Order: sequence, then C-alpha cells, then structure tokens
Amino acid sequence: MNNSQVINTILILVGGVLLLYSISADDVSPYFKIIGLVIIMLGLYRATNFWVATKDDHNEDNETEG
Repeated sequence: MNNSQVINTILILVGGVLLLYSISADDVSPYFKIIGLVIIMLGLYRATNFWVATKDDHNEDNETEG
C-alpha cells in the first residue's frame, strides 16, 4: 500500500472519530465538528486526486505485457 493512501486513510478515520465524538458527547465545542469535517474532506480530496492520477496505470501494465 502506498504511503499517501495510508495518510489519506488515517485522515479520514481521524476526522470520523472527531465527528463521532462531537456528536455523542455532551458539552463539546462545535469546533470539534468543524475540524472533524475539514479533516475528512482533506482526506477525501487527497484520495480522489490520487485515484485520478493513477486511474490509467492498469492500461500501461497491459501494454507492456502484450
């Protein structure tokens, strides 16, 4: 697994944990929700950019084999 994929996964998980914590706990600052949402969106943004950059990698592998 690529290092950037690991970072993206960690960002998404940390953001999700912050959101779940801020929803389930009482008297939590609304900034936890905002920060959690921003971290999730950052992880998703990085993941989709990685997927777009590597979407044609399987075509290059097929051309070299055949």
